[in-house]
Amino acid sequence: MREIAVVAFAQTRHSAVDEGQSEAELILPPLEEVRAATGLRKFGFTCSGSCDYLAGAPFSFVSALDALGAWPPISESHVEMDAAWALYEAWVRLQHGDVDSALVYGFGKSSQGDLREIMTLQLDPYYLAPLGLDQVSFAALQASATGADRAELDEIVRRSRADGRANPYALDLPDPTGEDAEVAPLRPYDIAPITDGAAAVVLAAGDLARELCERPAWITGIAHRIEPHYLGMRDLARSASAADAARAAGAGKGDVDVAELHVQFSHEEIVLREALELPGGTRVNPSGGPLAANPVMATGLIRIGEAAGRVMDGTAGRALGHATSGPCLQHNLVTVMEA
Repeated sequence: MREIAVVAFAQTRHSAVDEGQSEAELILPPLEEVRAATGLRKFGFTCSGSCDYLAGAPFSFVSALDALGAWPPISESHVEMDAAWALYEAWVRLQHGDVDSALVYGFGKSSQGDLREIMTLQLDPYYLAPLGLDQVSFAALQASATGADRAELDEIVRRSRADGRANPYALDLPDPTGEDAEVAPLRPYDIAPITDGAAAVVLAAGDLARELCERPAWITGIAHRIEPHYLGMRDLARSASAADAARAAGAGKGDVDVAELHVQFSHEEIVLREALELPGGTRVNPSGGPLAANPVMATGLIRIGEAAGRVMDGTAGRALGHATSGPCLQHNLVTVMEA
């Protein structure tokens, strides 16, 4: 296996409302930031992640390519899901050995539509969608299955929002208050906020990574696993796919200083902590995580970028980035990075 590392990461200052930017305008600042950080203007491979349903237009990712420039020609790919999976594709591409660098980016503008209605379109149209439940309703079923204590959930939200207020890229959200349930047992603040934003990551192999970055975040393990779509075939109180992905990525082979988890509902942190077997000393979501900013289709990539950033700046020796997709933590990707 080739040595591959994260050598640069950038993200937008996320917004809770539509600020009128096109996708190309949204992604351009992070792209320029990682270009400046690495000195690279051309990459061996480029891969992006987004969702046409958010933009309400087919092939919306094509317009975002305007931010990359039309010349020189590039080798480009796209995934219709969180850009964390674009990073996985880029990692696989770099393993081929004929290119040494890759640019990965993701973007999403959740403010333009009803996110709960949009995400319902990912459900099976024959058995799940006709039930009339959306992603929040499914999450509430999972929260009930975990038997999570209200005080524990409140503390997760309180800590996440406090860390988010210290993060200049996250939303400025107040501490949770005793609001009525959105879908019991979840309250509105248990749900990741509507967010617009984008992020970019640069991967590099071997000696190029050492040349571009003083302290690269080497990817020592990366894996993703998926489990059945139908909730009745799963134990919702656990995440078998997250546990399998963590084992395959070697998460348990050493201490994890920082873990950035793709927690879109407060109870998911409890499920993921157990599935990933995180030690008690692991700091979870010091960036505030998705409960402080959730730019859909970039959130998972940001988890990897935030974790890598802790390695690159020397505040962590070993970090874990996690991304998820599908209802109730159906599909999970785990990336382990070390100094």
